[in-house]
Amino acid sequence: MMKARIWIAAAAATAVMALAGCASGPNQNLGTGIGALGGAAVGHAIGGNTGSTLGGAAIGGVIGNQVGRSVDERNYYESQRAYPPGNYYPYNGPRY
Repeated sequence: MMKARIWIAAAAATAVMALAGCASGPNQNLGTGIGALGGAAVGHAIGGNTGSTLGGAAIGGVIGNQVGRSVDERNYYESQRAYPPGNYYPYNGPRY
């Protein structure tokens, strides 16, 4: 019984690290990790076996990855709109 729990924990940790390595932005990394851990917990609670735990981790990781990616893109576009590239001052200089 204890050996199975160690294998489940190792598989979940491996899935989290593998999925987090594919992400690029900070929110995408965080979303992947949290999604994989949450998905593994839900998968294990529903199925109670290694297959459902790994499946839940994979599905949760993908969903968390996409949510984090969306947040990173929104933050990027908002920063580009507030401070256009190539201009030292926003909107071509200070307004006095």
